[in-house]
Amino acid sequence: MTAIEQTEARPRGTRLPRRARRNQLLGAAQEVFVAQGYHAAAMDDIAERAGVSKPVLYQHFPGKLDLYLALLDQHCEALLHAVRTALASTTDNKQRVAATMDAYFAYVEEEGGAFRLVFESDLTNEPAVRERVDKVSLECAEAISAVIAEDTGLSKDESMLLAVGLGGVSQVVARYWLSSGSTVPRDTAVQLLTSLAWRGIAGFPLHGTDGA
Repeated sequence: MTAIEQTEARPRGTRLPRRARRNQLLGAAQEVFVAQGYHAAAMDDIAERAGVSKPVLYQHFPGKLDLYLALLDQHCEALLHAVRTALASTTDNKQRVAATMDAYFAYVEEEGGAFRLVFESDLTNEPAVRERVDKVSLECAEAISAVIAEDTGLSKDESMLLAVGLGGVSQVVARYWLSSGSTVPRDTAVQLLTSLAWRGIAGFPLHGTDGA
C-alpha cells in the first residue's frame, strides 16, 4: 500500500500503530506538497489533511524538510525498483527497452503525482534534495548502462552516455505525455518511443557478433 492510500479521513485523536501513522502522515504530506509545492505548503496544512494535531506530526517528523526528504526517499526508491524490474523482466533487448520506457510512463501516471517531487521539485536548490534527485537518476542510468555494456561490449563511459540518454528521453517524454493531456494511449506512446530508441540502440551490434 502506498502512502497516498493511507490518507482516508480519520477522527482526530484516533490511535494508530507508529508505522501506520507515519504512512498516513506521508500520504497527507504528498497530497499537500504535490498540490502546493514545498515552499507554499505548511505543516498546519499537512496536519489538518492527516487529521492529527501538529504535535503528533512533529513526533514523527521534526520539520517540513525531514518530511519532504522522507517522501523523496520513498519515491526515488520506487522509481529505481521499477526500472530494475523492467530490465530484469526479459532477455529480449527490444522488449527490455519497451519495458523500461513503460516503467517511466507508469511512474508519472501513478495516482498522487509523486513523480513531481522527483522530477519537478521546487526545492532543487536544497543540497539534500538535489543529492537524492541526482542519485536516483544516476542509479537508473547505471542499471541501464550495465545491460548495454554487457550486450554491446562498449566501455563503461560509452554505455553510461547511452543509458543517460535513454533514461532522460523516457522521463521527459512521459512527463510531456501526461501534462499535455495527449490523446495518444499510453501503450501507443510507449511503442512509438520504443521504436525511436530501438532504431538507435540496435545500431550497436551484440558483443561477440560480427561487427562488435
